Amino acid sequence: MKNLLVAQSGGPSAAINATLCGVVEKCFADRNIDKVYGAKNGIVGILADKIIELNPLLSDPEALQLLCQTPSSALGSCRMKLSHWEESTFEYEKIISTFRKYNIGYFIYIGGNDSMDTVQKLAAYCKLNKIDDICIVGAPKTIDNDLMETDHCPGFGSAAKYIATTLSEIACDCNVYAVPAVTIVEIMGRDAGWLTASSALAKINGDSAPDLIYLCEKPFSVERFLQDIRQKLAEKHAVVVAISEGVKNEDGIYITESLQDETTDAFGHKILAGVGTFLEETVRQEIGCKVRSVELNLMQRCASHVASASDIYESKLLGSAAADYAISGGTGKMAALKRTSSKPYRFEIQFVEIDKIANHVKEVPLEWIHEDGNDVTQEMIDYLLPLIQGELPCTYKNGVPVHIRLNEE
Repeated sequence: MKNLLVAQSGGPSAAINATLCGVVEKCFADRNIDKVYGAKNGIVGILADKIIELNPLLSDPEALQLLCQTPSSALGSCRMKLSHWEESTFEYEKIISTFRKYNIGYFIYIGGNDSMDTVQKLAAYCKLNKIDDICIVGAPKTIDNDLMETDHCPGFGSAAKYIATTLSEIACDCNVYAVPAVTIVEIMGRDAGWLTASSALAKINGDSAPDLIYLCEKPFSVERFLQDIRQKLAEKHAVVVAISEGVKNEDGIYITESLQDETTDAFGHKILAGVGTFLEETVRQEIGCKVRSVELNLMQRCASHVASASDIYESKLLGSAAADYAISGGTGKMAALKRTSSKPYRFEIQFVEIDKIANHVKEVPLEWIHEDGNDVTQEMIDYLLPLIQGELPCTYKNGVPVHIRLNEE
């Protein structure tokens, strides 16, 4: 009888622990699994032998329920890129050694694009070295919604719900004064504008804001932006703008790149910030009206108090399916969602070769962006709407939600 190891990696979300819950529940119910282990801080924890047994920590149904309402990564996370084994096999040998120590036959890695790079490399290494008694499967997670081969990603629906809710609330605040004012809301999204597009959902109940939406898939012009602002101010006194942090100009250069250093993360991605502040100062100088910028920042990925019930449900299902697939002998693939119907919304789970996912980016289709580049189409709204449906019951204590912690020393 083998054990299963699960780990979380990359940026946290409000749904990543629901995927962990799905993995754990499946293992608890499967007689082929003896113990379920969790690695602290992803692949880094495996290399450092920071492994904890989850059976005694999550055997209580109440603990699993709390896990699903806990934001961020309960097991901790990391941003580490494995070397290629052609350069060095040290990391791979250490990982396999840790697997052997804990009798691991199945490894589920929950994460986004860069995490799937790890799944791809580990699975390929095992295949190359004829290690056929360890199955490695990816479970998707990313609020950026930029993984290929899946209709959408766990965590995105909850982030979209938070963004839509917050933009609606910001619009209420902005409209109380009669003086001309511009509010610029900077939303996460380095290479894909899915999160910024979700701001359009703030308008589905009749609100007008956001008035302008700019995604990173279309070239951004500061001159055109100022023209759009002036036009909107001629129509109304309060203008709300939603913009992706990663907007680029016609030459493909981030518009704030000249203001920043060349700092990158562990995977070589530029660390972006400041587009809201940059445009705030631009509007102040060129138009002269009252203007402020708002950066939603971490709240986009940790606001579990407004999590989407459908997102949590699907995330849990994907975790369970990934564990089931690995236990059945599957390896080198990622669990993915395939939308089979939009009205009514229906989906099924399929497994996709990891090579089709790792190191690729799914962008917003250009046909879902308004031809003027400052809004999204009805097709985008139809795509987004099912993903934010439903609210979860939440356990409170002393007036605030209760969270579970697995990664504390």
